[in-house]
Amino acid sequence: MKRSQYATGSSDYTGRDQVIWVAKEIPMPEATPPAPAPHRPFRPLQPLRNYLDSIVVDDRNAARTLCRMIPARCPFERTIQVFGRTILRIPPLCELNPFYNELVALRFRALCYLADECGEDISCYC
Repeated sequence: MKRSQYATGSSDYTGRDQVIWVAKEIPMPEATPPAPAPHRPFRPLQPLRNYLDSIVVDDRNAARTLCRMIPARCPFERTIQVFGRTILRIPPLCELNPFYNELVALRFRALCYLADECGEDISCYC
């Protein structure tokens, strides 16, 4: 038996050479150029949204003012009924407001502050 480059040169207890098998070498892939930067969508209102999300409610008077100014439900939603029959339903248009979610979250934080920290009854704001 011919010795390969992978033979250890030592023998086991039977007197035969021990052989180590090595997997075939895999060539490294060539360096690929970096991918272009992903396209970021144009969001001109994002700084104002971030500002509204970063407001911390820590003043009782400010929390009350926020709860009074931001309505609990859309003031434009109406159902017009005549003699018990629905003639016209105006859907909530607040969903079209680009800051709707941020304002609702701000009102919720103000209500939580009044209820948890100040111990006030918030049922009058609902």
